[in-house]
Amino acid sequence: MNDFNVLVVDDEKEIRDAIEIYLKNEGIIVVQARDGIEALEKLDEQPIHLIVMDIMMPKLDGISTTFKIREQKNIPIIILSAKSEDTDKVLGLQIGADDYVTKPFNPLELIARVKSQLRRYVTLGTFEGKRNFIDLNGLTLDKEAKEVAINGDSVKLTPIEYKIVELLMSYPGRVFSINDIYERVWKEPSYNAENTVAVHIRKIREKIEIDPKNPRYLKVVWGIGYKMEK
Repeated sequence: MNDFNVLVVDDEKEIRDAIEIYLKNEGIIVVQARDGIEALEKLDEQPIHLIVMDIMMPKLDGISTTFKIREQKNIPIIILSAKSEDTDKVLGLQIGADDYVTKPFNPLELIARVKSQLRRYVTLGTFEGKRNFIDLNGLTLDKEAKEVAINGDSVKLTPIEYKIVELLMSYPGRVFSINDIYERVWKEPSYNAENTVAVHIRKIREKIEIDPKNPRYLKVVWGIGYKMEK
Protein backbone atom coordinates (compact mmCIF):
# COMPACT_ATOMS: atom_id res chain seq x y z
CA MET A 1 0.00 0.00 0.00
CA ASN A 2 3.02 2.30 -0.12
CA ASP A 3 3.35 5.28 -2.47
CA PHE A 4 -0.35 6.15 -2.40
CA ASN A 5 -1.23 9.71 -1.39
CA VAL A 6 -4.60 10.36 0.25
CA LEU A 7 -5.82 13.94 0.74
CA VAL A 8 -7.89 14.30 3.93
CA VAL A 9 -10.07 17.44 3.93
CA ASP A 10 -11.80 18.43 7.16
CA ASP A 11 -11.97 21.64 9.19
CA GLU A 12 -11.50 19.68 12.45
CA LYS A 13 -7.83 18.94 13.09
CA GLU A 14 -8.66 16.08 15.47
CA ILE A 15 -10.53 14.23 12.72
CA ARG A 16 -7.76 14.83 10.17
CA ASP A 17 -5.12 13.60 12.60
CA ALA A 18 -7.15 10.52 13.54
CA ILE A 19 -7.66 9.53 9.90
CA GLU A 20 -3.96 10.08 9.25
CA ILE A 21 -3.05 7.66 12.04
CA TYR A 22 -5.37 4.97 10.65
CA LEU A 23 -4.14 5.33 7.07
CA LYS A 24 -0.46 5.61 8.02
CA ASN A 25 -0.76 2.24 9.71
CA GLU A 26 -1.69 0.88 6.27
CA GLY A 27 1.40 2.42 4.67
CA ILE A 28 -0.58 5.24 3.04
CA ILE A 29 0.83 8.77 2.84
CA VAL A 30 -1.64 11.39 4.12
CA VAL A 31 -1.87 15.02 3.02
CA GLN A 32 -4.11 17.30 5.10
CA ALA A 33 -6.28 20.29 4.13
CA ARG A 34 -8.51 22.42 6.36
CA ASP A 35 -11.07 23.42 3.73
CA GLY A 36 -11.94 23.13 0.07
CA ILE A 37 -9.72 26.00 -1.03
CA GLU A 38 -6.67 24.47 0.61
CA ALA A 39 -7.63 21.08 -0.86
CA LEU A 40 -7.58 22.49 -4.40
CA GLU A 41 -4.15 23.99 -3.71
CA LYS A 42 -2.80 20.65 -2.47
CA LEU A 43 -4.10 18.93 -5.60
CA ASP A 44 -2.03 21.27 -7.75
CA GLU A 45 1.11 20.74 -5.67
CA GLN A 46 1.45 16.93 -5.75
CA PRO A 47 -0.07 13.71 -7.05
CA ILE A 48 -3.12 12.60 -5.07
CA HIS A 49 -4.70 9.17 -5.54
CA LEU A 50 -7.81 9.56 -3.35
CA ILE A 51 -9.64 12.23 -1.35
CA VAL A 52 -11.54 11.89 1.93
CA MET A 53 -13.79 14.96 2.00
CA ASP A 54 -15.91 16.42 4.79
CA ILE A 55 -19.13 18.14 3.67
CA MET A 56 -19.52 20.98 6.19
CA MET A 57 -16.46 23.26 5.97
CA PRO A 58 -15.84 27.02 5.94
CA LYS A 59 -14.72 28.97 2.84
CA LEU A 60 -15.52 26.17 0.38
CA ASP A 61 -17.66 23.22 1.45
CA GLY A 62 -17.21 19.60 0.38
CA ILE A 63 -20.01 19.65 -2.21
CA SER A 64 -18.62 22.71 -4.01
CA THR A 65 -15.08 21.34 -3.80
CA THR A 66 -16.15 17.98 -5.24
CA PHE A 67 -17.89 19.77 -8.10
CA LYS A 68 -14.75 21.81 -8.89
CA ILE A 69 -12.49 18.75 -8.75
CA ARG A 70 -14.78 16.79 -11.06
CA GLU A 71 -14.45 19.49 -13.72
CA GLN A 72 -10.86 18.35 -14.28
CA LYS A 73 -9.97 15.15 -12.41
CA ASN A 74 -11.38 11.68 -11.86
CA ILE A 75 -9.66 11.02 -8.51
CA PRO A 76 -11.85 8.91 -6.18
CA ILE A 77 -13.64 11.00 -3.56
CA ILE A 78 -15.09 9.58 -0.34
CA ILE A 79 -17.46 11.94 1.44
CA LEU A 80 -17.60 12.22 5.23
CA SER A 81 -21.14 13.11 6.27
CA ALA A 82 -23.09 13.40 9.50
CA LYS A 83 -26.46 11.64 9.56
CA SER A 84 -28.16 15.04 9.42
CA GLU A 85 -26.49 15.68 6.05
CA ASP A 86 -28.21 12.89 4.11
CA THR A 87 -29.46 15.22 1.37
CA ASP A 88 -25.94 16.64 0.94
CA LYS A 89 -24.56 13.12 0.83
CA VAL A 90 -26.92 12.23 -2.03
CA LEU A 91 -26.04 15.45 -3.83
CA GLY A 92 -22.35 14.68 -3.43
CA LEU A 93 -22.79 11.27 -5.03
CA GLN A 94 -24.82 12.81 -7.84
CA ILE A 95 -22.11 15.31 -8.76
CA GLY A 96 -19.30 12.78 -8.76
CA ALA A 97 -18.29 11.51 -5.32
CA ASP A 98 -17.56 7.76 -5.34
CA ASP A 99 -18.56 6.72 -1.83
CA TYR A 100 -19.49 8.04 1.61
CA VAL A 101 -18.79 7.26 5.25
CA THR A 102 -21.10 8.51 7.99
CA LYS A 103 -19.75 10.29 11.08
CA PRO A 104 -18.90 9.10 13.64
CA PHE A 105 -17.12 6.58 11.45
CA ASN A 106 -15.69 3.18 12.22
CA PRO A 107 -11.93 3.27 11.45
CA LEU A 108 -12.00 -0.24 9.97
CA GLU A 109 -14.86 0.72 7.66
CA LEU A 110 -13.06 3.85 6.50
CA ILE A 111 -9.88 1.89 5.80
CA ALA A 112 -11.85 -0.70 3.84
CA ARG A 113 -13.56 1.99 1.74
CA VAL A 114 -10.24 3.74 1.04
CA LYS A 115 -8.57 0.47 -0.01
CA SER A 116 -11.48 -0.42 -2.25
CA GLN A 117 -11.42 2.90 -4.08
CA LEU A 118 -7.62 2.89 -4.39
CA ARG A 119 -7.79 -0.61 -5.80
CA ARG A 120 -10.24 0.44 -8.48
CA TYR A 121 -8.46 3.66 -9.37
CA VAL A 122 -4.79 2.82 -9.08
CA THR A 123 -4.23 -0.85 -9.78
CA LEU A 124 -7.24 -1.97 -11.80
CA GLY A 125 -7.08 -5.26 -9.94
CA THR A 126 -5.52 -6.18 -6.63
CA PHE A 127 -2.72 -4.34 -4.89
CA GLU A 128 -0.68 -7.53 -4.79
CA GLY A 129 -1.35 -8.55 -8.38
CA LYS A 130 0.22 -7.51 -11.64
CA ARG A 131 -0.20 -3.83 -12.22
CA ASN A 132 -1.55 -2.48 -15.46
CA PHE A 133 -1.22 1.00 -14.02
CA ILE A 134 2.12 2.77 -13.59
CA ASP A 135 2.58 5.93 -11.53
CA LEU A 136 5.88 7.80 -11.64
CA ASN A 137 5.38 10.76 -9.29
CA GLY A 138 2.16 11.93 -10.94
CA LEU A 139 2.86 10.75 -14.48
CA THR A 140 0.52 7.78 -14.90
CA LEU A 141 0.00 5.17 -17.58
CA ASP A 142 -3.05 2.92 -17.83
CA LYS A 143 -2.10 -0.02 -20.05
CA GLU A 144 -5.66 -1.31 -20.36
CA ALA A 145 -7.18 2.01 -21.37
CA LYS A 146 -4.03 3.06 -23.30
CA GLU A 147 -4.08 6.40 -21.50
CA VAL A 148 -1.41 8.67 -20.07
CA ALA A 149 -2.14 11.39 -17.53
CA ILE A 150 -0.38 14.05 -15.47
CA ASN A 151 -1.82 14.36 -11.95
CA GLY A 152 -5.09 12.92 -13.22
CA ASP A 153 -5.30 15.14 -16.31
CA SER A 154 -5.36 13.15 -19.55
CA VAL A 155 -2.54 13.69 -22.06
CA LYS A 156 -3.35 13.26 -25.74
CA LEU A 157 -0.64 11.19 -27.42
CA THR A 158 -0.40 9.73 -30.91
CA PRO A 159 -0.17 5.92 -31.07
CA ILE A 160 3.59 6.08 -31.66
CA GLU A 161 4.10 8.56 -28.83
CA TYR A 162 2.07 6.31 -26.52
CA LYS A 163 4.17 3.26 -27.43
CA ILE A 164 7.38 5.15 -26.64
CA VAL A 165 6.02 6.33 -23.29
CA GLU A 166 4.73 2.85 -22.45
CA LEU A 167 8.12 1.31 -23.24
CA LEU A 168 10.06 3.78 -21.10
CA MET A 169 7.57 3.84 -18.20
CA SER A 170 7.49 0.04 -18.07
CA TYR A 171 11.20 0.07 -17.22
CA PRO A 172 11.75 3.23 -15.13
CA GLY A 173 15.40 4.12 -14.77
CA ARG A 174 16.49 1.87 -17.62
CA VAL A 175 18.25 3.60 -20.52
CA PHE A 176 17.11 2.67 -24.02
CA SER A 177 19.25 3.51 -27.02
CA ILE A 178 17.69 5.21 -30.02
CA ASN A 179 18.02 1.96 -31.95
CA ASP A 180 16.30 0.02 -29.14
CA ILE A 181 13.40 2.46 -29.07
CA TYR A 182 12.98 2.47 -32.84
CA GLU A 183 13.08 -1.30 -33.24
CA ARG A 184 10.72 -1.96 -30.31
CA VAL A 185 8.18 0.71 -31.28
CA TRP A 186 8.30 0.71 -35.09
CA LYS A 187 8.92 -3.07 -35.26
CA GLU A 188 11.52 -2.74 -38.00
CA PRO A 189 15.32 -2.49 -38.22
CA SER A 190 16.76 0.83 -37.19
CA TYR A 191 18.42 2.82 -39.97
CA ASN A 192 19.23 6.51 -39.48
CA ALA A 193 16.55 6.60 -36.77
CA GLU A 194 18.08 9.42 -34.72
CA ASN A 195 15.96 12.25 -36.12
CA THR A 196 12.75 10.21 -36.15
CA VAL A 197 13.05 9.22 -32.50
CA ALA A 198 14.28 12.68 -31.42
CA VAL A 199 11.27 14.39 -33.01
CA HIS A 200 8.86 12.10 -31.18
CA ILE A 201 10.72 12.54 -27.87
CA ARG A 202 10.49 16.31 -28.26
CA LYS A 203 6.73 16.15 -28.91
CA ILE A 204 6.21 13.88 -25.92
CA ARG A 205 8.13 16.27 -23.66
CA GLU A 206 5.98 19.17 -24.85
CA LYS A 207 2.93 17.23 -23.70
CA ILE A 208 4.07 15.73 -20.38
CA GLU A 209 6.65 18.20 -19.07
CA ILE A 210 5.95 21.54 -17.40
CA ASP A 211 9.31 22.76 -18.71
CA PRO A 212 10.32 20.63 -21.74
CA LYS A 213 13.83 22.13 -21.72
CA ASN A 214 14.29 21.02 -18.13
CA PRO A 215 12.41 17.70 -18.11
CA ARG A 216 11.33 16.02 -14.91
CA TYR A 217 10.31 12.67 -16.36
CA LEU A 218 11.79 11.94 -19.78
CA LYS A 219 15.56 12.31 -19.53
CA VAL A 220 18.32 12.08 -22.12
CA VAL A 221 21.46 10.16 -21.22
CA TRP A 222 24.00 11.78 -23.51
CA GLY A 223 25.68 9.43 -25.93
CA ILE A 224 23.48 6.51 -24.87
CA GLY A 225 19.76 7.18 -25.20
CA TYR A 226 16.66 8.01 -23.17
CA LYS A 227 15.06 6.91 -19.92
CA MET A 228 12.01 7.63 -17.82
CA GLU A 229 13.01 8.85 -14.38
CA LYS A 230 11.93 6.65 -11.47
